[in-house]
Amino acid sequence: MKNMIAVFKKQIKDTLRNKTILIQFLMFPAMTLIMSHTVRLPDMPENFFVNLFASMYIGMAPLTSMSAVISEEKEKNTLRVLIMSNVKPYEYLLGVGSYVWLACMVGSMVICAAGHYHGKTGLLFMGIMAVGILISLLVGAVIGIWSKTEMMATSITVPVMMVFSFLPMLSLFNDRIAKIGGFVYSEQISRMLRGINSFELTAERAGVMGVNILIAALAFTAVFRKRGLS
Repeated sequence: MKNMIAVFKKQIKDTLRNKTILIQFLMFPAMTLIMSHTVRLPDMPENFFVNLFASMYIGMAPLTSMSAVISEEKEKNTLRVLIMSNVKPYEYLLGVGSYVWLACMVGSMVICAAGHYHGKTGLLFMGIMAVGILISLLVGAVIGIWSKTEMMATSITVPVMMVFSFLPMLSLFNDRIAKIGGFVYSEQISRMLRGINSFELTAERAGVMGVNILIAALAFTAVFRKRGLS
């Protein structure tokens, strides 16, 4: 636990110095506040920008942040120094993962407040966000562990992030994309958020989310066993 807390504190200091990662946590909450209070369109659904940016936030911030942190520390040999200092791989991953998850949850609280979600609806909103962030964390960790350099991680992260973050928006305007997107967690998150006031966890939706979590977890396990954190 001490090692995990030490890694957690280290990431806070590193994030304040690394503006590229810091902006990932701030961009979509800030855009949500700005767009939801300044843009009004005829027949625009309630909380349109809140729900749209929330799903895009899930597909981008935790994924890119986790990938960037791990790949950067691998390339700079910071990770090797930590492990040589008796920090176990799982302690490092839990420390980094819990930090990114909490940072993204703080951003989610801002988005939730922008949508004026309260009580049970607010808790449901945060719960949906928490699950989506967890899946993106695993995907980001897979890329970070697999990549030998930070540049390699970036080249993989960008297209993956674009698929997960922009798919919910594209699905709104194209039925064919929406059908394909139905198998992807970020699109399911978007659908759950859009119908949050009459939320219903169907067997299909639970199955898709469960399969996405399972695939992410299996990929993480396989990559970690093959590459580890060395």
